[in-house]
Amino acid sequence: MAAKRALIVDDSRSARVILSRMLESYGLQVDAAETAEQAFEFLEHHRPDVIFMDHLMPGMDGFQAVQALKSNPATAMIPVMMYTSQEGELYVGQARALGAVGVLPKTVKHADVSRVLYQLNLLEERRENRPAVFGPPKKEETETLGVEVASARAEQIDSPPDAHAGDSSLRTLLDHAFKEQQIELRRFMLASFEAFVRRVSADIKAAAPPPDAADPAAALAHSSRSPLASRWPWVIAAVAVVALLPTVILGAFYLRIMDTTRSLTDTNARLAELVAGQQAQINALRDAPPNVLAPADPSAVPASPPAETEAVGYGEAPLSGARVDKLRALLARLKAEGFTGTVRVETFVGDFCLAGNAVEGYSLAGDDVPARRCDVTGNPFEDGLTGAQRQSLPFANLAASVAQETGGNVRVEVISAGRRPLVPYPAATDALTAGEWNRAAARNNRVEFTIEPVG
Repeated sequence: MAAKRALIVDDSRSARVILSRMLESYGLQVDAAETAEQAFEFLEHHRPDVIFMDHLMPGMDGFQAVQALKSNPATAMIPVMMYTSQEGELYVGQARALGAVGVLPKTVKHADVSRVLYQLNLLEERRENRPAVFGPPKKEETETLGVEVASARAEQIDSPPDAHAGDSSLRTLLDHAFKEQQIELRRFMLASFEAFVRRVSADIKAAAPPPDAADPAAALAHSSRSPLASRWPWVIAAVAVVALLPTVILGAFYLRIMDTTRSLTDTNARLAELVAGQQAQINALRDAPPNVLAPADPSAVPASPPAETEAVGYGEAPLSGARVDKLRALLARLKAEGFTGTVRVETFVGDFCLAGNAVEGYSLAGDDVPARRCDVTGNPFEDGLTGAQRQSLPFANLAASVAQETGGNVRVEVISAGRRPLVPYPAATDALTAGEWNRAAARNNRVEFTIEPVG
């Protein structure tokens, strides 16, 4: 089997060496690049199984590099792991939103690297080196418990539990543990009972009258009144209770594990339904026709609308995706017409009705949720982006190359216009729903392309 391959992108030589040695200790082939630009040149001819990307680098930083990788179909499926000295849930959320599979600390440890490689299926699980759960039956167990116990023990050896087969394997493992515990309890109870019987017999013999007693019947009555003979049933009961106590505890632990497993399964199903519903809402808002929500006040609409308008869904970088295709088509038409002037690209922010929190992130509230019950009315994703993060790499390259291709006749100007609604938001009433508000926000969260000819 061919060795897995990893690419490290970091401008620090010491950091590259440390991480390379860790990865090589797990049998991976390691390549390195000092900048994101060198990494792109490497990826033109090679395809690693994982990329470890530093955040702060000269030139293109780690976030921009991840955006470029995920927007290119040839590299979009390569998992990217960020590693940086920055901390916090907000940074982790930004990295995952851009397409990274996770974030490692800059002072990375072997345990962190091993966990990441196993999660990405880049290391094989060595089950053959795992110790057996149950050993072979001992000779004294066979002699004490008989053929039945030895057979049960051998049955455990023939079918060892598989600890990696999900819930069924966990149930199998616990079943074997119960059988093992029952065998040990039976052996312990038999040995304890035999020892107790021997002790009681010795005490009775010691307390019995001498053989030459004149009245054997009186001696027998005296032995039947011995305190030890009257208490031995209670002693046996106490021993049985103590022996069964581990089985009761283990059974309660097993039931608790099964309840937790069922709860996690139900939670995962609900989360999957929630994600599917939110994705359907985003698609509906993106595909909504322009006349879905007409402005209440026609005078609020700009007198001279922009030449081209493109909506931006919540959680999307403004200058990426369909906006790149729109700019490419517009520039191709202008170059064919011999246009001379400026294409002004303005980004506008719409405020959405959102549910969630700053730690776990925000998403669009359900259409039927009252607007007054929104956790946040705004656009925290857009507000958290820097100027560089608003532009994808294809958009930035297209805007920078048009002036050179046209000899300076056409240039692209990018402007962040902030919050200037194209349509007014609905009046806040008790009957207003999140769906009505978000349809207006979808129109206002947009990119406008304005053509300004020279002269």
